[in-house]
Amino acid sequence: MAAQPEAAAQTASLKHPKRGDKNMTATETKRNQGNDELPCLSNYAPWKECFYEKVQQRCLSLQETKVKMIRAQKAKEEKVKKREPCDWLSKEWFSEEKESLDTRIYLLDKLLPTLIPGIEKLLMEVERKNVLAPDKEPTTFNPIHFLGEYLMRHNPQYSISTEPGPYLRGMKMVTEELKTEMPGTTSERLARMKSEAKNKRKEKEQVDNMKSQVKEMRKEALAVQFKEWTVDVSGGIPVALVQSALRSFPDVITSIPIDMKKAIYDRKLEIVDTLEEKVNIDEFTEYVHSYTEHFSNDMFQEILKHLCQCADDFQEARRHDMWRQMFTDLFLDCDYGKVGLLDRQKILALLVDFYDRSPVTAKGRFCNPRQWPIIELQEVELAELWGGLDDQEVCEELNETLVLSQTGISEGEILAYEPVDDNRQGTCRMRASVKEGLFEQMGMGEAEIGGISKEENEAAESSDAEVRKEGEDAVSAVKSTDFEASDLDGDKIRGEKSSVHEDIKTERQTESASADKQEEAFPGSASTGYSLSRGGEPGSEKQLEEEEFSLGREPDTESSREEDYRISDREPGSEGQVSQEKDSWIAEATSTISGPTPEATTMTSEDRAVADMDIIASKQDAPVAEVVKETPARKESFSRRHGSQFGHQTSSETRLQDEDLLQDQGKGPAHSDRQDSPAEASQEFEVPWSGDLLTSDLSCRYSSFGERILEDWKCESTKFPDLRPIMAEIQNRWASGTRSAFDESCLNLPQFVQLMETFVGEDISLPTVKRLTAFIKEEYKQTEEEKTEQLEKVHLTSRLAQRKLLLEALFETWDNNASGFLDLEEVDAVLSTFKEGMEKEALRKAKKHLCSRYPQLSRVGKLSPKAFQTFLELVASEFTGDEDEAIDNLVEFLTTSLERSHMKCLQSLTRRKWLHDIQQAAETSGASMEPVYKAVFKALSQDAEAHGDNKKTSAYIALLEENQLSPERGQILLRYVACTTDDAPYVLNQILYRDMKGVSFAAVEEGKPIHVPRVQLHGNIHFWNTDRPAEERRGSLLVLPLHDARWRVFGILGLDTLRDQCEKTIFLTHEISFYQGVSQAFSKAYHHVCRLENVLQMTVTALDWLHPRAPSIHTVITYLVEPGKDKTCDYALRKVITTDKTGQKEIHSSPVLLLRKENLLRVYLFKCIDSSEVIRTSVCGEYHIAVPLRDLSGQALGIFDISIGHHQKLPLHEHKDLQKMLKMAQAACSEILKMSLEETEPTCVLEAEHVANLRHAGILFHRLMLQDLRQCVQKLDAGSFAEIKSYVEPPALVHNIVKAVLLLLHPNWKGSEKTENWSQCILKLDDNLIQEIYCFDPTAASVQVQAELLLDCITGVPRAAVWQHGLAPVEYLYNWVLTCLALAEITRKKAPPLALFGIQF
Repeated sequence: MAAQPEAAAQTASLKHPKRGDKNMTATETKRNQGNDELPCLSNYAPWKECFYEKVQQRCLSLQETKVKMIRAQKAKEEKVKKREPCDWLSKEWFSEEKESLDTRIYLLDKLLPTLIPGIEKLLMEVERKNVLAPDKEPTTFNPIHFLGEYLMRHNPQYSISTEPGPYLRGMKMVTEELKTEMPGTTSERLARMKSEAKNKRKEKEQVDNMKSQVKEMRKEALAVQFKEWTVDVSGGIPVALVQSALRSFPDVITSIPIDMKKAIYDRKLEIVDTLEEKVNIDEFTEYVHSYTEHFSNDMFQEILKHLCQCADDFQEARRHDMWRQMFTDLFLDCDYGKVGLLDRQKILALLVDFYDRSPVTAKGRFCNPRQWPIIELQEVELAELWGGLDDQEVCEELNETLVLSQTGISEGEILAYEPVDDNRQGTCRMRASVKEGLFEQMGMGEAEIGGISKEENEAAESSDAEVRKEGEDAVSAVKSTDFEASDLDGDKIRGEKSSVHEDIKTERQTESASADKQEEAFPGSASTGYSLSRGGEPGSEKQLEEEEFSLGREPDTESSREEDYRISDREPGSEGQVSQEKDSWIAEATSTISGPTPEATTMTSEDRAVADMDIIASKQDAPVAEVVKETPARKESFSRRHGSQFGHQTSSETRLQDEDLLQDQGKGPAHSDRQDSPAEASQEFEVPWSGDLLTSDLSCRYSSFGERILEDWKCESTKFPDLRPIMAEIQNRWASGTRSAFDESCLNLPQFVQLMETFVGEDISLPTVKRLTAFIKEEYKQTEEEKTEQLEKVHLTSRLAQRKLLLEALFETWDNNASGFLDLEEVDAVLSTFKEGMEKEALRKAKKHLCSRYPQLSRVGKLSPKAFQTFLELVASEFTGDEDEAIDNLVEFLTTSLERSHMKCLQSLTRRKWLHDIQQAAETSGASMEPVYKAVFKALSQDAEAHGDNKKTSAYIALLEENQLSPERGQILLRYVACTTDDAPYVLNQILYRDMKGVSFAAVEEGKPIHVPRVQLHGNIHFWNTDRPAEERRGSLLVLPLHDARWRVFGILGLDTLRDQCEKTIFLTHEISFYQGVSQAFSKAYHHVCRLENVLQMTVTALDWLHPRAPSIHTVITYLVEPGKDKTCDYALRKVITTDKTGQKEIHSSPVLLLRKENLLRVYLFKCIDSSEVIRTSVCGEYHIAVPLRDLSGQALGIFDISIGHHQKLPLHEHKDLQKMLKMAQAACSEILKMSLEETEPTCVLEAEHVANLRHAGILFHRLMLQDLRQCVQKLDAGSFAEIKSYVEPPALVHNIVKAVLLLLHPNWKGSEKTENWSQCILKLDDNLIQEIYCFDPTAASVQVQAELLLDCITGVPRAAVWQHGLAPVEYLYNWVLTCLALAEITRKKAPPLALFGIQF
């Protein structure tokens, strides 16, 4: 219908005659020879190849002969020079005088070479004839005649020159030198060029020399950097690890220019997907240098720093791998039923118990199991999520402040001593060491500290409840500057009036300001910050950290207290004092643990290594080895005095001791972390690395444990041999099973391991992890009933997966032409003969239930694969007996009642592969339709070539839109969005109106395909290509409607055969059925891309909401998961949106894909996808929070990679706002995905959602937020506003927020006493206001939102100030006003026209 005959003519004009074409006449050959371009010789001379070969051989032979002659002549000249050196008397002709230069050059070049030999001959002849003898008679010898004869005989133009003598050879050299001095001559230009070439060669040699020096220096630096890595027993590191570090370099260095970053990205590294291939130090330096040889010095320094950071990250990853292996063994030990699942709620309860029994100093290292990310955001109470500072967080802040106030040191001052760079261990070590020193200074022993974990901590936590009970009087008893506590035994806190939230605010402000005090407080820290080597060798920082923990666990004696006070009086970090006091091992540990100053943190790895050697050498009086050696002896003597419970323990005795501690003293298992021996503490680094990460393939081995299909369908003994090939093909098409689906009731192995790793955090030692695993293993119990229930659940899941596979294979067997649906009446007619019609009543009931679940079936009568499966399950449920057996009988009956040939099976298999390619294109398109269009047209052309007698077809796709251009021509129009290449000039972007010719709108209205066998006889066909002659408008036309999941038409797919000039161009029945399948596959792909677009639009809205509320967040990168082509291929992550700290967003149009095997150092992203759980980690010096975005099944379809920089935690109010955003984003994503389900109707809450061009994802995000806030406000009552009403003169922010709420509901109150007078405002804070807020719709047409008026009220209200005010009603109202403003703003913006039917927002 849209073909172009010109294309064929143009193609024909470009054809050349073939070689040896006998049909070409002489006239044609002559005509071709007369063209502007000469004909190709190969078309007329088949002997050319043979001729060229002979000529080439002859030319090469002549060239070789000539080269030999030149070389022989040069060798001969060299021999002559050696035998007869040049006569240097000819040098007399050389002079720098410019005036006679021409004359001298002429004489030396033209005359003298012939004259000088003549003179020589003349003199020789005169001497021979004795002409000059005085006594001899005059002879007839005439010298003039002799010289003339000689010159005539030796004319250079005619005679062959003889070999020159030494004088002539020297004169020739002088001539060449003189010619170089003559300006404008060839020789002068040649000499100048040679001089320039010589200078350039010299400069190049100097540059090469410098490059070689730089190369050697860089290789030496890389060799030093290699020592930073953790090597295996063979002394090598994996190549894949080095590749991952190099590949991640452009992403972490922001200072790289765009062109250089592109060049780095364009350089492809050979992918090595195994850790078995290793490189030693020499191979490492050569490999990295080949990658960085073109880097500038600054860039090379940057990559050195990056490699050092990657080495640190890998060392941490190795440490975590040991933990993960322990958690894996723990899972297998606790999985009593061997079903691959553990009870999630029980695990969470055990983590809460373990956390509660831990002392205050240890709780800071764990992730609170009562909060996100351990629990899900959906499990967090709305009041806790949207309200102010919750009670538990207040108690934790109070406990820390109580401990620190005993010595008059604020927490802000201690936080100021934390290292500036990424020193994860140092940060926790600093806090822990200071707090332990404070406990010792207060005279509290180990037993006393542990004793507060149950009793006095509960008393401290109950203090906030007493504060709430007693009201403002109790709140006023807290004073931030003078916090008093008797001895942490539950006494009441006494102080003057203050606010806990003001304490927290002051503490956070002090944290940044007190960084300047670090140098004054620890002047020696710069010299001792990196005084120990890394890698777990004796004297390492990690080892001393463990020693400090273990040594500090001994109960206090009088001498130890005095010693502690002496240490506190001395200057921390002083090397001289440490070396003088050999027995003061606590001082040694304290000075070693002291955090480095900012100057120390800027040291490179090479500087650190040199500093390490210098400082270790300076401590010969008190070496670290003595500390390590001395510690066990001290602990042994100490344990003899104070009992065996504090002695050195083996790993097998740890559990028993912890059990005694739990029973006798009420101490938590984490508290016994302070009783480890140094050998046990450093055990994780003393074991040589095997060269492999033991838990790197957890997701591949265990993720789909509960979904395994018990029967191997590839086995010959299967129950359904006819369905076996189809089931095998379906299984092969399934995506890789590495992604786990989240389940709130159970955990599989990857999810359990990730949950435990999140709980322990970054700074926990190996002994603590051992005690945690021992505690979980001891306390996790499971009754027989629970085991049976869990086993039944796993078997049920397996049966459902087996049934799904079986019924899907049955559907494909019946759907012979891959149309994508079955006729309901046809299936019903066959099932009515089951058991000779005895089950007709059950069939009627099942059909009735099916139509109630899928209302569209009564209208279209088509069964999709899901509806077909539901129908058979409903039929089986109506039968008596076992449902699984009934399903098997139905499958067997339907399989035997259908007959099809082997050729039909192969045809169906091929067609389904093409349809699968369309869906695969949508899933890997990155929310782009271009790959989908290409896959659709490719499938149509392949089928026309293979199964359609090689028809030449044209295809195009048009989508329905609301007619906003010319409403008088109809309410809707068809816009052609894609077509085949030949038809693009005529069809693409064209618009078909209802009043135009064509059958497309008839197909839209009827919802059925329309086939026009002969378009020339129809009379109502619109031809886009008006240049086509009328006699060539012959062929067939097929228009297929495009349906969504609820069988609503949203466009058409058209095909025609106007470009095919054959007689038989009619579409056959099997072709039409397959084209219907293509339309169904395109519909699924189209709506999949629409869902991704809506998810990305929602993501942009969520990030826009978060940015002004969480300025501490550095970057947020959004990834989408792209599944592999089949179950053997792993998924990839596509980077789609990057948001920086300024709020600027980059939408990545070009594909940026991350593969697991290429990104070993960013494996946390893949762990997040594998487990579908939140991950907190540190990568390349920055802390990251990876949050999955789940689909309806619980699997991750995307991920938010949130970087918070060098801060280990966000401020509390920013952390809460991040949780709100993530919860709303997940809820909005689920809402978007539900729209694609056949049995789900869209949910519209706001008036704007009923408008077609406004129902998009931006409104959805804010609507869900508004619903949450409505629920929070609905739980309030008039008494909730009592504290607000108690203000005589309220804070400005409270008045402004209340004023904004009233003006939003009643804009006519602007400037009245009802909003300006506080006494009038508080009268409106009642139940009626709550009801108004709950029912208010900011998108309603009757509502007039004056955004400027409201912004004047709340623009000056800081988000942090609202949070720190601490009143939940104020927080609710503030967020409610902002949400209403956002919704009103979106409603005013008119969205572009979208498809009228199908999924739209």
